[in-house]
Amino acid sequence: MQALQLRGPGEIAVTQVPDAARRPGEVLLRIRQVGLCGSDLNSFRGRNPMVSFPRIPGHEVAATIVETDSSVAAQWPVGMDVTLSPYTSCGQCPSCLRSRPNACRDNQTLGVQRDGALTELLSVPPEKLYAATLGLRELALVEPLTVGFHAVSRGRVTSSDTVAIFGCGGVGLGAVAAAGFRGARTIGMDVDDAKLAIAAKAGATDLINTTREDLHQRLQSLTNGRGPDVIIEAIGLPQTFRAAVEEVAFTGRVVYIGYAKEPVAYETRLFVQKELDIMGSRNALPEDFREVIGMLEAGRFPVAETISHQVPLADAPALFQAWSENPAAYSKILISVS
Repeated sequence: MQALQLRGPGEIAVTQVPDAARRPGEVLLRIRQVGLCGSDLNSFRGRNPMVSFPRIPGHEVAATIVETDSSVAAQWPVGMDVTLSPYTSCGQCPSCLRSRPNACRDNQTLGVQRDGALTELLSVPPEKLYAATLGLRELALVEPLTVGFHAVSRGRVTSSDTVAIFGCGGVGLGAVAAAGFRGARTIGMDVDDAKLAIAAKAGATDLINTTREDLHQRLQSLTNGRGPDVIIEAIGLPQTFRAAVEEVAFTGRVVYIGYAKEPVAYETRLFVQKELDIMGSRNALPEDFREVIGMLEAGRFPVAETISHQVPLADAPALFQAWSENPAAYSKILISVS
């Protein structure tokens, strides 16, 4: 069968790999569409320290069941369209024992620590599957949106909160949609007007372009001098890591999704003086998948505006090269596998 394979930094090709067979107790999927995110681009560029080569990327999946195990055939019949959770969990580490397997110490994500979904067939455990009354494009968007939804859950966002999100790209857009879906006043912050326009359609009630507006003054104006109740950082820059702590309200919550690429210097007095809750957010839990599916089934997300490129598997190597050369020209990319 065909697969897209990263052979090394900057080296990618469609190649033949052995046909996948259904493992005992599992379900065999025909991969239909796979979304790409920034981690896939970092893997292609050789900047993802968790990836070894060769590696088949892909973890944002829309697929159709082509073979099922008799023990789960009633729930997961042949012909059903599904998406999936791309993570593993060991069941024994502190995270798993606390019922937070999304942060499993030994997690292996599809396309990162193990071969992913940019191939024709894939065998997966049935407990990783999610069904929905959605089209293939929507199914491929579920997993990337869950990351932002999980951050909003970590921030304990309710309809009485004002939430500000740094970054309205793929992950940040999920946080915007999640906060809006929960009824919160939602402030999208970015340097790109096109991303901000999509954020408004996804649920942002207010927008700040930080290249043209004073961030502090605008946030103070929008919150009557209090600051946002919750700030979610989905960029990974030292200045936005610091700004989240500086701008959040007293006794507010700060949630970090992005990784800063260098050490961040803080005025730690603010941690104590404001009595802040500062949290990391990693991957997603089953309830996040179910909440995203509910939002998409309700038609509460601008699917068409979010997807900038969709190409067949044969064109994926050229797309990766063009994406790497001009990442600002791309938002959500879908690869049609079959």
